[in-house]
Amino acid sequence: MTFEQDKTVAVPDTLPAILPLVVGIGGTIGGVSSTERALRIALDAVEKQGYRTQMFGGADMARLPLYDPKATTRTADERAFVEAVRGASAVIIASPGYHGSISGVVKNALDLLEETARDERPYLADMPVGLIATAYGWQATGSTIAALRSIVHALRGWPTPFAAAINTQVTKFDDEGGANDPAVIEQLCLVGRQVARFAPLSEPAN
Repeated sequence: MTFEQDKTVAVPDTLPAILPLVVGIGGTIGGVSSTERALRIALDAVEKQGYRTQMFGGADMARLPLYDPKATTRTADERAFVEAVRGASAVIIASPGYHGSISGVVKNALDLLEETARDERPYLADMPVGLIATAYGWQATGSTIAALRSIVHALRGWPTPFAAAINTQVTKFDDEGGANDPAVIEQLCLVGRQVARFAPLSEPAN
């Protein structure tokens, strides 16, 4: 399998006052995980294209209460998450594969996007969305990517053509932001580059 070579985004004569924001959502509760490290590599690739990024990792999502659609108020953490997605031009979602699907903490964060249902741009409408799945085995990576694609479609987003499926039984990440398999790093960077390529086409909701 081959992947496209790294490309830089052509810089226009007049740069926008605020560069597009790409929000990363992913991780697990209980410390920095392989999922979070994979997401960070993809977001670093976005930043190399000149765009802004904001990451909501496992610790951030752990502070989000279980989504209650009937709640009349939201916590500061809930509001910060929703406002970040409202202001984003693209999103990257990374989830571990739990029992063949996405984790509860990632699903809970995505459920909170129901707060945008009445926005001019609801949910992830018209946004490019990069997808990353990590699992201890190949079978769960495939089913988790499929679940993520289905959720993004339901949220009216556009999954980018390439999604990264990472078998953590084989691939090991390190604390320095790398991994033992250069091909995996390239896959994650490709997710970031594809998202960055289409981010300027999406208009933030605020």
